[in-house]
This record gives sequence, structure tokens and C-alpha cells, in this order.
Amino acid sequence: MRLLPHPATEDIELTEVLRALSDPVRLEITIRLAIAGEMNCTTAADHLGVHKSTASHHYRALREAGVVETKQEGRLKYMSLRRADLDARFPGLLDAVLHAANRPSRRPVSAHQADARA
Repeated sequence: MRLLPHPATEDIELTEVLRALSDPVRLEITIRLAIAGEMNCTTAADHLGVHKSTASHHYRALREAGVVETKQEGRLKYMSLRRADLDARFPGLLDAVLHAANRPSRRPVSAHQADARA
């Protein structure tokens, strides 16, 4: 298992976390990780409606902002939220964002998800 580069807890910046979470696709990935705990990158991208290269860009943005931890096992990469690190740095922020994102007025990322939620 190999860990990819991540910012140290004390180096996670609020502006970068909020910038990463402001994108609807990255927010959806974060919600999925909050529910599942850990996911491989292929599963996390299912039904997002973006190309594989675009999904990789979003994963990198989340990792570099300090929102997720990514580890590589063979050819697969697994992501999980850095909940403890985010709560230590910005108490309650992640829960507030996830709560606000799960309100009924939130727009789904893709048409497929709109059908699934209806």
C-alpha cells in the first residue's frame, strides 16, 4: 500500500477546503465517502456523469485540499474522508457542509441521479 502526498493536518487551509467542496461533483464525491467510509476511485465515479480524466482531477483537488486521503493498493486507489483531521482543524465544518448538502433543494449532479432520487 502506498500513500499519495497529502497536506499535514496543520497545513490544511479553510479556503482550500471550501474551494474543493464548492464544486458539485466534488461535493457529491464527499457525500458518497461520508456514507460509504472508503471507496475505490472507480466506484466513487459511478454515475457522476464525468469522464475518467475529469474524475481524476476532482480526486486530486480533494486530496490536495486535505478533504480526502488516497491510498494505492496495486492498480486501485482508495479514498476516505479525513474527518478527524478536518474536525481537529475546523470543528463542525464537514458536518455542516454535509448537512447543508443533503437538504431537499440540492440539485443532483447528473440526470441519472435525478431519476434515482425521484
